Amino acid sequence: MPPRWRQALEKRQKHGMIATPAIDESRQMPDHDPLQDPNQPRLRIGFLLTPRFTLSAFATFVDVLRLAADDGDGSRPIRCHWRVLSPDMAPVQASCGTRIEPNERLGSPARFDYIVTVGGLIDGGPGLSSEQAAFLHRAAASRVALAGLCTGVFAMARIGLMDGYRCCVSWFHHQDFLAEFERMRPVSDQIFVVDGDRLSCSGGVSAAHLAAFLVDRHLGRAAARKALSILMIDEPMAGDRPQPGLPLELNARDPLVRRALLAMQQNLHAPLPIARIARELGVGRRKLERHFSADLGIPPADASIRIRLAQARMLLARTGHTVTRIAEETGFCDASHLIRVFRETEGTTPDLWRQNRAAGAADSTHGQDPQPAGP
Repeated sequence: MPPRWRQALEKRQKHGMIATPAIDESRQMPDHDPLQDPNQPRLRIGFLLTPRFTLSAFATFVDVLRLAADDGDGSRPIRCHWRVLSPDMAPVQASCGTRIEPNERLGSPARFDYIVTVGGLIDGGPGLSSEQAAFLHRAAASRVALAGLCTGVFAMARIGLMDGYRCCVSWFHHQDFLAEFERMRPVSDQIFVVDGDRLSCSGGVSAAHLAAFLVDRHLGRAAARKALSILMIDEPMAGDRPQPGLPLELNARDPLVRRALLAMQQNLHAPLPIARIARELGVGRRKLERHFSADLGIPPADASIRIRLAQARMLLARTGHTVTRIAEETGFCDASHLIRVFRETEGTTPDLWRQNRAAGAADSTHGQDPQPAGP
């Protein structure tokens, strides 16, 4: 780790700005070598695609590399180099049915800075082959950094490559991860996590932000911003940006409760009556309420309110929408209804909550050193 990076990190840790594990030089991501041949790519990434992988996470990540690699949108792999790797060169089918042709065989992992495993459907098939698993273990032994996109971290954890590391999992798969890996605690309130030489993201658009993080580190901030701008993404997001989705206190273990929560999440703007949710799930309302009480300790109606309030807080924090518009988008009758419920839970009005949050964010950044932009 470059000295100026270490100094900035230690200062932020000292003041409690971040809680990061102690630096272990054997577990660090690769640094760009300023003496490297300028005619060689400064960022080299190999991809392993699991059966029925998520195409959007893969394509979004690659497009950030593509747009950062060349001037304009020329797409020549000049500054970045990426290859899809395979033990047998057979096409790999994504969860949407599209097939991707690999570029080359596995070979030596040392020719890459990062090996990225792209996951998809949890029950999508056999997962990593024995050859791919051995390749990843060789990469780890060679200190090549490993990353998991979407549920790629599941595949890495199954072969022991996430032991002792923090990892990012989508809120949607939080309980699936806990059910399979009881001793691990996934991070589901951030869009991506970097823990030494292990990187992981929750999937979707977070793949673009993880890719931009690597581009920023190896090529510079301008290249990262340029790539995201062409993709119509306003700005790079830090890894600790909260995931949209269910509040973490509503991570249910009961399959029936989880299905009901998903129905609530998918109908934020027009909340479904609890009786209708129960009917669509094939159970009676009282049975659904008993399951909620046993699993979460609250009735379904309270869970629905919490989900909508979490979305309202996210919109207050991230957008300039009026309270009236936010009330409409989160299923409240009107602005006064949202204000009343918000005050009951937060002790303040939405507008004051937004102002206090903005003031707190400004105070927390005052006097800090800027984030390192790369070597």
